[in-house]
Amino acid sequence: MSIKATTMVTVLALTACQTMNADQDQPALISEATDASRAALQETINTALHSSVMLADDALTKSSVLTVELNPPAKIQDPNPLGRNMGRPIQFRLVLNQSACILIDQRDGSRYVLNDTSCIAE
Repeated sequence: MSIKATTMVTVLALTACQTMNADQDQPALISEATDASRAALQETINTALHSSVMLADDALTKSSVLTVELNPPAKIQDPNPLGRNMGRPIQFRLVLNQSACILIDQRDGSRYVLNDTSCIAE
């Protein structure tokens, strides 16, 4: 294993071992939205939803809750359906825990650390 690969494995292992007490969660906002923080949020949401969604540039800068409404499913007969998906919207909540920005999927409580992102308490 190369030195670079060994270093990456060590960093991942140390990160995985760090546990954060959810009692220390504070609702948070992204304090300085940058290209890197927007990319981290976009990638995290896409990973959580197993889909590609479009986010506003100011997502999570004015509210600690992000609501995602899915489009109605396309069909062969109707590739561009009109109307709304009447299913429950998906919500994510941004929290600050110690100095980490954590995105929580409200469906199952899964937690994602947003790298390259600065947060402040809401």
